[in-house]
Amino acid sequence: MKVVIIKYNAGNIRSVLFALERIGINAIVTDDYEEIRSADRVIFPGVGEASSAMKYLKNKGLDKLICSLTQPVLGICLGMQLMCAHSDENDTQCLGIFDQKVKLFPKAGLKIPQIGWNNITDLKSPLFEGISENAYMYFVHSYYVESCENAIAKTNYIIEFSSAVQKNNFSAVQFHPEKSGEVGQKILENFIKGF
Repeated sequence: MKVVIIKYNAGNIRSVLFALERIGINAIVTDDYEEIRSADRVIFPGVGEASSAMKYLKNKGLDKLICSLTQPVLGICLGMQLMCAHSDENDTQCLGIFDQKVKLFPKAGLKIPQIGWNNITDLKSPLFEGISENAYMYFVHSYYVESCENAIAKTNYIIEFSSAVQKNNFSAVQFHPEKSGEVGQKILENFIKGF
């Protein structure tokens, strides 16, 4: 099976690569059009800032490529946010795979960004097969995806938000499965084996 991690100017790619190696998957990290197009599974990770990431994707033609993919695609953290329609982070038009907007957490006495462990609830996808309701995942983010009909998991931090979304062949998670121990590893395994 050919698994590709999309290479672009956003951090955290090596963590995902190592997490896949732990489950026996040797992924390819690339921004090559044909390599991505021919993959069996595509992972779109990221830690960084939305507008500069979108600029890089557009300059490489990866924005149109990602939207046209028909194989299973998994967005992680910034990758999830970039798959939405718009981010409030520097007023950024994103890929539009999901119709939702990405918003900055309101100031309400809790630290922004959310950094650390939080639980995921209302699990609605085979992506979470074998994952317990209220399982704890590792988050690092200041922006969130609104609660929506595409949500396959929710989390509460200041407000309730979509911590995972799914539409057709596209799935995305706000948390970091690659940093979430055995539970996160199980989610990556579910994605790789097909759900």
